[in-house]
Amino acid sequence: MKQNRRDFLGLASAFLASTALAGNSRASEHDHAAHGSPKRRLSMVENPKQVLSPATIITPNKGKNYNPVVTLNGWSLPYEMKKGVKEFHLIAEPVVREFAPGMVVNCWGYNGTSPGPTIEAVEGDRIRLIVTNKLPEHTTIHWHGLILPNGMDGVGGLTQPQIKPGETYVYEFTLRQSGSFMYHPHADEMVQMAMGMMGMFIIHPKNPAAHRVDRDFCFLLSSYDIAPGTYTPNPSTMTEFNLWTFNSRVFPGIDPMVVRKGDRVRIRVGNLTMTNHPIHMHGHTFEVTCTDGGWVPKSARWPEVTSDIPVGSIRAIEFTATEEGDWSFHCHKSHHTMGPMGHNVPNMLGVKQDDLTEKISDLMPEYMYMPMGRSGMSEMQDMAEMGMALPENTLPMMSGKGPFGPIEMGGMFTVVKVRKDQPRNDYSDPGWFRHPKGSIAYKY
Repeated sequence: MKQNRRDFLGLASAFLASTALAGNSRASEHDHAAHGSPKRRLSMVENPKQVLSPATIITPNKGKNYNPVVTLNGWSLPYEMKKGVKEFHLIAEPVVREFAPGMVVNCWGYNGTSPGPTIEAVEGDRIRLIVTNKLPEHTTIHWHGLILPNGMDGVGGLTQPQIKPGETYVYEFTLRQSGSFMYHPHADEMVQMAMGMMGMFIIHPKNPAAHRVDRDFCFLLSSYDIAPGTYTPNPSTMTEFNLWTFNSRVFPGIDPMVVRKGDRVRIRVGNLTMTNHPIHMHGHTFEVTCTDGGWVPKSARWPEVTSDIPVGSIRAIEFTATEEGDWSFHCHKSHHTMGPMGHNVPNMLGVKQDDLTEKISDLMPEYMYMPMGRSGMSEMQDMAEMGMALPENTLPMMSGKGPFGPIEMGGMFTVVKVRKDQPRNDYSDPGWFRHPKGSIAYKY
């Protein structure tokens, strides 16, 4: 009898399949959450175009009149100067993206990655964006939030013909503003954006002293519906997504944001999912200083610890890193910090299941039923040591280990690591925070 895995979730046993920690998963350099792992130095390269790693790539800032952004688990697109014009090349194409060790996804993206590389330029620049379509269908690119000539806006059928497979189109305009923006298709959007076609577009102020910070991070929020055992997102899904990601990565496959104590830090977050996301940071208060509509005047800002990011919007937050430690940074919708799970799960809290185990085993002798969920889902962590196998190409619902045990997260979650001895411009992972004596909660 062929069973649907989401139906099995109703039996509670598949709770285990979707929540058992990846205790037997392979370790990799991308797993920054591994307790005791060596200090990881993020890649620094002159030409990121040739590097397709899902790990964060730091762009050198020498020769630039701005401080480059650090794209979480991503990179910035190089350009060439052609007679005073900054020329960028984007290739729309199918790509394979590792969401976390143990799961890869057939996405659509740009230049070998999904999301595509971040485009960085300066207010007043004349830029030329050469876009080649290697997708199996037509596409366009819309430059979300940019003020530009109507014919460069990238809306298929309205402002330009569709870019057919194999064709190359050129967008050229002068940047008239600074701030935080995005790019994405305006052609078959439901499919193409559901497959991961998006990227950040950062325009630095013409005056290098304006809006300057010490560390500047950016990433996109995206959501996917990928059934366990499959590799391709379902583009028809409207609400029942099972993977919520930072730059198409899920915890513990997401790099931390490492800062030096005393740094002024900016984090730019774009939302191209189908719902809002209340993004919350522990340990500090911040202000929203920029949206995709421009910079927010100081007189209009207020302190927050959570910023709700609407659909199709960007919020850039800023704070001064005054408190040392490993501080959580996550969406505050609880199910967005979990990994693959079903949507028709019955409430098993308080339900005695032990007497059903033998009957279910008789009905399905090849199916290992584990009575779980009676006292909550944290008991799934206790089963991790048993090395329960997951279905093909899926992830645990909650995974990652910290210095004190399991970190029960598996989606839109990462860590801001503040260290007083972190060198300037050094983004390498310093490992877990060493708490001063007497500063850790203790058992009474």
